[in-house]
Amino acid sequence: MAEFTMELSDEQKEVRDWLHGFAADVIRPAAAEWDEREETPWPVIQEAAKVGIYSLDFYAQQYFDSTGLGIPMAMEELFWGDAGIALSIVGTGLAAVGVLANGTEEQIGTWIPQMYGDANDVKVAAFCSSEPDAGSDVASMRTRAVYDEAKDEWVLNGTKTWATNGGIANVHVVVAVVDPDLGSKGHASFIVPPSTPGLSQGQKFKKHGIRASHTAEVVLDNVRVPGSCLLGGKEKLDARLARAREKAKKGGERVKNAAMATFEASRPAVGAMAVGTARAAYEVALEYAQTREQFGRPIIDNQGVAFQLADMRTSIDAARLLVWRASWMAINGKPFTAAEGSMSKLFASETAKKVTAQAVQILGGNGYTREYPVERMHRDSAIYTIFEGTSEIQRLVIARTLAEMPIR
Repeated sequence: MAEFTMELSDEQKEVRDWLHGFAADVIRPAAAEWDEREETPWPVIQEAAKVGIYSLDFYAQQYFDSTGLGIPMAMEELFWGDAGIALSIVGTGLAAVGVLANGTEEQIGTWIPQMYGDANDVKVAAFCSSEPDAGSDVASMRTRAVYDEAKDEWVLNGTKTWATNGGIANVHVVVAVVDPDLGSKGHASFIVPPSTPGLSQGQKFKKHGIRASHTAEVVLDNVRVPGSCLLGGKEKLDARLARAREKAKKGGERVKNAAMATFEASRPAVGAMAVGTARAAYEVALEYAQTREQFGRPIIDNQGVAFQLADMRTSIDAARLLVWRASWMAINGKPFTAAEGSMSKLFASETAKKVTAQAVQILGGNGYTREYPVERMHRDSAIYTIFEGTSEIQRLVIARTLAEMPIR
C-alpha cells in the first residue's frame, strides 16, 4: 500500500508537465472555436490520440497508479485547458471502465480497441445509464433487457439521456433492468456493437456549458444484441442475481448501500475536473489583477480584490486535498466511512462555481464577454454540481453515512 503523500514522484511530474503542455498548446487555442460550434472536436481528439493521451493504455496507467493521484492529476491538467474539449477526450473512458470492471477478457479485448480506434481513424464510445425519469434515482430505471433464449439474444428497449457521445459513438455500453424487483441490483450492462439496428440518437442537447462535448439521448427500439454482449456473461449474471435476491430477503438496505461504493470511488475524478477549471479561472483573474490598473495602481492593491484572490486560492488547494485524499483511499481500498468521495466532489464542484464567478467579477465587464475565457469557464463550471450526482445528492450521501443510515 502506498503511503499518502503530497509530493509527486519525478515520473508523475513528467506526466503532469506533458499533459499541461498539451492542454496549453493544443486544447486552449481551440477552446473558444469548439465552444461556439457546439460540435465534437475531432481534430483535437485525433491530436490526443497521436501523442498517446487518447488511449486505453494511458488511462489505465493513471488509473492503476498506486498513489491514486494519476487520474486526478491528469483530469486537473486537461480540464485546466478546457472542460468541453477535455470531456470529449476522456468521455470514452467511462464506457471503457465499464467494460474493464464487468467484462470478460474476451469482451475487453474485443470491444475496447473499437471504442478508441487509432490515431488515423479515432472513434468514441458512450456509457448510457441516466434516463429522463431516472437520474439520481437509479432504482427507477425503466430501460429493459429481456433474454430471448431461443436465439441467445438480449432485446433492449428504452430511452437513455445525458449520454456523452450518445448516438455518435462506435460502441455504446447500456445499463438496463433485467430484474425490476431488485432495484439497482437488478441491472446489467450490455455492449451495443456499431451499426446495430434499433439504436438511434434522440435529442442532441444545446447546453449552457461544456459545449464541445456531445450530449444526447439514445433511443433503443427492440435493439437485439448477441448473448455474448452481456458484460460478464449470463452465468455470472444469474449467480449475482441469485445472491442479490437472497440478500434482499435478509436485509435490502445492505444491498443498496453496497451499490453506492462504486459511485463513491468515481466521484473524486469529477472533483479533479472541477479543480482544473477553478484553477484556470483563478490564474486568469490573478494575472488580470496584477496588470489591470485603476486609479493609478494595479487592482490587486485593493483589498476587495486581493482578499477574493486569497479565498479563491485557498478553496482550490483545499478542494485538491480532498480529491487527492479520496483518490488515495479508493486505490488502496480504504473504506469511505464519512463518504469522503462525495465530500471531495461536493467541495470541489461548489468551489469551481464560486471561483469562476469571482473571476468574472474581478475582470468586471471584460469578464462578462467572450473575449476572455472566464466567461466560458463560468458556464462550464455549472455542470460539476449536477452530473455524477448533484450537490444535493452528495450532501444526502454524506449526512446519511455520518448518521449510519441507509442510502436510498
